[in-house]
Amino acid sequence: MKTIFDKTKLRDLELKNRIWRSATWMALAHDDGTVSDELIACYEELARGGVGMIVTGLTSIAERDAVIGGECKFYDDTFIEGHRKLTDAVHRHGSRIMMQTAMVDGAVDQLTTAEVANIVAQFGDAARRAEQAGYDGVQIHAAHFFYLSKFISPLINHRTDRYGGDQKGRSQILLEILADMRAKTSDTFIITMKINSSDEYPGGLTAQDFLVTSQLMAQAGIDAIEVSGNGTSRTGIRAGKNEGYFRGAAMALASLVKVPIVVVGGFRSVEKIDNIINDTAIGYVSLSRPLVREPHLVERWQRGDLTPSKCVSCNSCYHTPGHQCIFNLR
Repeated sequence: MKTIFDKTKLRDLELKNRIWRSATWMALAHDDGTVSDELIACYEELARGGVGMIVTGLTSIAERDAVIGGECKFYDDTFIEGHRKLTDAVHRHGSRIMMQTAMVDGAVDQLTTAEVANIVAQFGDAARRAEQAGYDGVQIHAAHFFYLSKFISPLINHRTDRYGGDQKGRSQILLEILADMRAKTSDTFIITMKINSSDEYPGGLTAQDFLVTSQLMAQAGIDAIEVSGNGTSRTGIRAGKNEGYFRGAAMALASLVKVPIVVVGGFRSVEKIDNIINDTAIGYVSLSRPLVREPHLVERWQRGDLTPSKCVSCNSCYHTPGHQCIFNLR
């Protein structure tokens, strides 16, 4: 029987358990996008708390991107030193860490092919820098209606060239980003993707579109796919009742591809996580808000205290300094 505490491998990279910390906006970077001591402390606490793989919050790879406050930037080599301090802090505790590479917004239909190629190169360059900074890998952020999520969505992408037309065409930018990242990093560097299972908008990415894009990326050699969707951070999640709201989409994908599948979305209990990894082909589960409430949740579970996460899905953490749990601030 598999458990969440099994050691596993992503290619040759050993992970100490099956729990990922899904990318979470902590709003702790400096105004210029550099890494702060507070952000390093946040990630080190998660590593100390037993998380197997940490995915950083959205990190913008473009200088003129319309970033949200407190997000990291990573568009030239001057950012590497601060990130190396971050990765060193995480690795001291035996956890792994990936940078989530992203653009927040930008044009889609209006871009020339040369401009698309420039975006591809920027993602590739970010992966090179991430490896130099000590990251174990990167995650291509194609979810939550940030830029790449929009590019692969039929609601936004109306191009008629090779970057549009159908879902295979709309996925071309992701395939080229993956190839450029591979060309600029070592053979051991991990590259994953986060993708919407559905845009949940009329005319947007459908469940079938999600499967098409994901299968293309799997065939191209992506190392893992994290399944998410619009409509994240749902309220009213209760352990044993309505956990795992992207489970069905992740199961469908896991039945079609051989690459490891990670699922996020409202998990609160060891019982439900163990059910997922034993009853389906899904290999990993990602947590976000539960680790905001309890950074040492995995360690607590491993000690034998298997009571569910204390997170009540109130979403008040989005309105506090550093996006901390409101109950921890009282």
